[in-house]
Amino acid sequence: MDVLEAIRRIRVVRAYADRPIESETLTAIVDAGRHAGSSKNLQRWDFILVTERKTLEALGKIGRYADHVPGAAAAIALVTPDPRGPKAPLSITWDVGRAAQNIVLAAWALGVGSSPVTVHDHDLARSLFGYPADRDCSYLITLGYPAQPADLERAPRAGGRRPLDEVLHRERW
Repeated sequence: MDVLEAIRRIRVVRAYADRPIESETLTAIVDAGRHAGSSKNLQRWDFILVTERKTLEALGKIGRYADHVPGAAAAIALVTPDPRGPKAPLSITWDVGRAAQNIVLAAWALGVGSSPVTVHDHDLARSLFGYPADRDCSYLITLGYPAQPADLERAPRAGGRRPLDEVLHRERW
């Protein structure tokens, strides 16, 4: 799939088919995140790939809008140095955002739907994933083949984006 078309057509998918994602496909999706650019090429991220049903079910309680997680085929936890820590650079969140966008675009190009999930229960995340105390997991990405395969082909919703002439400013505001 052409990258520009994928960017224009991608949609959040929260309803997944009861079908596993092939191991090679999951590896390719995570690898796309690894290939994101990062500030000073520090690559301050780690990815925890979850496919165990028991863990996915527990992740349904990780945030206020995580009800769809137990129905996913997989989830990827995005782990970074704690961006709220002393002297933490703002680029940590910029970099993990770039990695996340690579992940969702790669998934879409491979026919896999995804949805971002904000972690609200950090204690639960740490207990499930076991990452070090100086690390943070504020976001997950759920993955699965769409329950409605037509979601992959459906045109973007009219009015779903502000018009370009409303958001594009040249040289100055």
